[in-house]
Amino acid sequence: LSNVLEVFVLFIRDGIAIPHFGSADGRRMTPLLCSFFFFILGLNLMGLFPLFVTATSNVSVTAAMALITLSFMVFGSIYKNGVGGFVKCFVPHGVPWPVLILLVPIEFAGMFIKAFALTIRLFANMLAGHIVIFSLLGLVYIFGAWAFPAVALALGIYFLELFVAFLQAYI
Repeated sequence: LSNVLEVFVLFIRDGIAIPHFGSADGRRMTPLLCSFFFFILGLNLMGLFPLFVTATSNVSVTAAMALITLSFMVFGSIYKNGVGGFVKCFVPHGVPWPVLILLVPIEFAGMFIKAFALTIRLFANMLAGHIVIFSLLGLVYIFGAWAFPAVALALGIYFLELFVAFLQAYI
C-alpha cells in the first residue's frame, strides 16, 4: 500500500508540480497538490459506497477548495513576482492601448472564472453520475423486470464514476 502511495506522490511531484512550477517551487507546492489530490480522491471514492455521500457533490466543499486554489494563485504570484508583477500579468505584451481597456478587465475576471469553473466542474461531475445511477435504478423500481437492462447500464456508469473520481483528483 505504501508503494502505491509513493507512486501517486512521485507522479504528482515529478509529473505535475516540478514541470509547472520549476524545481524549487514544485517541491514546495507538492504537499498542497498531494493534499488536494488525496482529499478529492478519498471523498469521491468514499461516495461510491452506498452508506456514504460524495462530499464533492456539495457545491460548498468544491467552492472552499476553489477559494484555497485562488488564494494560492493570487498570493503565490504576489510572493514570487511582487505586487507590480502580479498586476503586470494582466497586461499582455504588444497589445495596443485601446484594446487594453477591454482586455485587462477580461484577464482579471478570468482569474475568478477559473476558480468558479473548478467549483462547478467537480460539483457537477460527481452529482451527475449519482443522479444517472439513481435514475437507472429507479427505472427498475418503476417498470420491474422490463427495465432490468438498466442495472447493467447503472453498473457501467458506476465504473465511469470510478474513472471520473481519479480524473477529477488529477485535474
